[in-house]
Amino acid sequence: IASNLNELSDKDLGSARLVEEVKEGKEEEGMLYVRDCPNPKAITLLVRGGTEHVVDEVERAIKDGLGDVAVALRDGKVVAGGGSIEVAVARRLREYSQTLKGREQLAVEEFALSLESIPKILAENSGLDPIDILTELKAQHDAGNMHAGIVVGSKGEVKNAFEAGVIEPLRIKTQAITSASEVATMILRIDDVVAAGKSSSGAMPHGMGGMPDME
Repeated sequence: IASNLNELSDKDLGSARLVEEVKEGKEEEGMLYVRDCPNPKAITLLVRGGTEHVVDEVERAIKDGLGDVAVALRDGKVVAGGGSIEVAVARRLREYSQTLKGREQLAVEEFALSLESIPKILAENSGLDPIDILTELKAQHDAGNMHAGIVVGSKGEVKNAFEAGVIEPLRIKTQAITSASEVATMILRIDDVVAAGKSSSGAMPHGMGGMPDME
C-alpha cells in the first residue's frame, strides 16, 4: 500500500475491466468496486447480514476459515477431521494405558475418554445419536479404517474423512489438544493448592489484616 502518490511506481499500477462506485441500500457514500483484474494480488469480501451481530459472526467465521486454510498451506500437513483423529489417539492411549499400573493407568484412560468427547459433541450438534456414532467410529478404527470420521450429509454417515474432504490443519489440532491439556493441568494444580491450604481442625480461616476474625 502506497500512502503517498509520489511513491507510486510502474510496478504498483494494474488494470481492470471496470471501476465503479456503487451505493448500497440507504448509505450516502458509495463503495468503489474494481472488477475483473487479470492478475489480482488482493481481494475484498463483502459481508452482509440482517443485523450487526450476524455480520460479526459471519466475519469471524470467514477469518477462522481463512486462517485454517493459510496454516494448512504453509505447513502442508493435515489430519482427518470429523472426530477421526481424536478417536485414533484415544485408541492408542488405551493401548498405552495397558502398560501402566495404578493411578497413571487411570489418568491415561481418562485422557482418552476426554478426547472422545469431541466426536460426541459433533454427533449431537449434527442431530445424531452420540453413542451410536462413537460406537461405529470405534468399530471402524478397530477394523483398520484409521481415517473414519463423522461426515455430515443427508444421513450423517461415518466414512473416510479424507476421501470426503473433511480435514483439519495438523498445527491447529495439536495446539487445541495441548492448550486443553495445559488448562486441565493448571486447574488440577490449583485444586491441590486449595486442598493443602485447609485447616486440619476444619475451623474457618482468620480474617485478613485489619479485619476481625470470623466467629
